Amino acid sequence: MRIYIGNDHGGYELKKILLRRLQELDYIDVGTDSTYIVRYPYYAVQVAGALAEGKADRGILICSTGIGMSVIANRFKGVRASLCTDNYMGKMTRRHNDSNLLCLGG
Repeated sequence: MRIYIGNDHGGYELKKILLRRLQELDYIDVGTDSTYIVRYPYYAVQVAGALAEGKADRGILICSTGIGMSVIANRFKGVRASLCTDNYMGKMTRRHNDSNLLCLGG
């Protein structure tokens, strides 16, 4: 299973933590790699586009709130992005909505 992960400046610190957990999985990190202010749609398009094109099986997007990333990602055919704020939401959206892209707030 290939996972694409992307973030803006607001999600950089959380992404560093998640990457330690993903070490043994097949993942592609599309950035960003700092807290320097960037535009989140650039990263949302890369991850959601990879899902829509079949290059990825799952995705993770992280911005300050997760809201902007989920709005952009859900515009792509075949992408079911869900903003989750706890483990229960993550489990339920996979089980009941077949979500393939997790959006998180940094």
